[in-house]
Amino acid sequence: MKLRISHETTYRYGRPIRNLVQSLRLTPSIFEGQKVHEWQIDVTDGIRGPGFRDGAGDWIEGWNVRGPVDQVTISIEGRIDTRDLAGVLRGHREMIHPMAYLRETTATKVDESLRDLATSVQGSTSDSLDLAHQLLTTVGDRIAFKPGVTGHATTASEALALGEGVCQDHTHALVTLARVRNLPARYVSGYLHSTVDGKAHDAAHAWAEIHVQGLGWVGFDAANKCCPDERYVRLGSGLDASDAAPIRGVAMGSGAEELAVAVRVEELAQ
Repeated sequence: MKLRISHETTYRYGRPIRNLVQSLRLTPSIFEGQKVHEWQIDVTDGIRGPGFRDGAGDWIEGWNVRGPVDQVTISIEGRIDTRDLAGVLRGHREMIHPMAYLRETTATKVDESLRDLATSVQGSTSDSLDLAHQLLTTVGDRIAFKPGVTGHATTASEALALGEGVCQDHTHALVTLARVRNLPARYVSGYLHSTVDGKAHDAAHAWAEIHVQGLGWVGFDAANKCCPDERYVRLGSGLDASDAAPIRGVAMGSGAEELAVAVRVEELAQ
C-alpha cells in the first residue's frame, strides 16, 4: 500500500514553560516491509538536536524548545510504501539480544491471574509460532476493545481484571503472557490504516512482537487478532508503552498540561 500519514501532537500549558527537552521516536523503522519516500518532523519554535539509532534499531531525534511558551506542536507529514510480510520483521538491524525482552516492567508485571492464564494456554516453546498465535487469541478473547475505561498507566493485570481496554492494554497483556511462557516479547508503536471506505481515520496503534524460533521477531496484534500486514506502519519498540513512546520529554515550569493528538492515515492511489 501507498500511505500518507499526518500526525499532530499539541501540548498546552496553564503557565508558560521555561524550556522543553524532547526525545522523538517518530521516524518509521527500516526493514523490508516499508519504504519511506518523504518524512518531515517539525516542532514549533523547536531546535533540532542530534539524532541516533539505538540498540533496538529505532531512530531517535532530540529537540529543544526555549521558552517562555504556552503551547508546543509536533507535526509529522510523510509518505510510505508498505507490503505484507505476514508479520515477520525481516531485514531490520538491531543489536539488543532477544533475551533482554524477557524482563518485566511495572506495566507488564506478572500477577497470579496473568500467570494462570498464560500457563492455561496449550502449546510449547518448541513450536513458538503456534504458541504465540494461541496467546494472541487468548488475549483478544479475554479483553474486549472498549475506549475510555483504561488510561496510560493501566497495567496488564488491571486490564485483564477489567476485561476491557484498548490496543495498549491488549499489547501489555500479550507481552506479559509471552514472557511467562519464556518467549521474548516487546511493545511496538506505530500506525494502522484501519478503513475500508477510502477515507482517512485516526489510526495511532500498538501491537506486540514475539521472538519466534527460526523466524525472528514476528508481530501480533491482539486488539485485531491478526499479524501486522501492509496496513501497518512500524515506528519503534520497547519493553512497554512507556519505553516505546513516540514522544518523551521534560518541561521546565509549573502548571497544568493539556494534550491533543490527531493522526490520519490514508491510502494513496497506486
